[in-house]
Amino acid sequence: MRIIAFGDIHEDSGNLSLLKNELESADLVIATGDLTNYNGKREAEKVIEEIMKYNENILAQLGNLDQLEVNDYLDEKGINLHRNGFIRDDIGIFGVGGSNLTPFNTPTEFSEDEIEAFLLEGLEKVKEARFKIMVPHMPPKDTKIDVITTGAHVGSQSVRDFILKHKPDISLSGHIHEARGTDKLEGTLIFNAGMFREGGYVIITKQSEGISAELKVLP
Repeated sequence: MRIIAFGDIHEDSGNLSLLKNELESADLVIATGDLTNYNGKREAEKVIEEIMKYNENILAQLGNLDQLEVNDYLDEKGINLHRNGFIRDDIGIFGVGGSNLTPFNTPTEFSEDEIEAFLLEGLEKVKEARFKIMVPHMPPKDTKIDVITTGAHVGSQSVRDFILKHKPDISLSGHIHEARGTDKLEGTLIFNAGMFREGGYVIITKQSEGISAELKVLP
């Protein structure tokens, strides 16, 4: 099984055409959050429809810059990862959208307690899967992938604690555009693909011997 994941699209889906071959050959597409730029259903629907031109097998969730009506739209489509989980080829994929609290009063923010509870809801739905991919829009705190330009770590403590406790194989985040990269928390590979228009994406591959992932960047 082959999965392609990216996020922080912010209504700019121009790079999709450059990923045509990767998208069309993937078994699943994951959009990790921030489909829009402070907008709602109409704008999110446009983004999802653009992705579906290349691959209709998609799971997605809202980010902190998406209005809550985006969550309702993704529920209606049956593709919502937020507080939810899906099993595909023995891979359990579960997520939490929005973000931890910020100084900017963005449309969708949650307390650390809410983030933990939402992740538990999703994990419960995929607990029987052999492999686990966790998709928190916000990265785990105190890692290489949650650092802003000032050097401060602004990720979620709950996401970090959850990874250390439940040990998913892979965690896919975004949110902090300038912190595109990879890191590891004990045995979990963690990724931040950055802003989609800057070309970052993650390829996850499942073979008989296990699951692997790689951060890639469009040239």
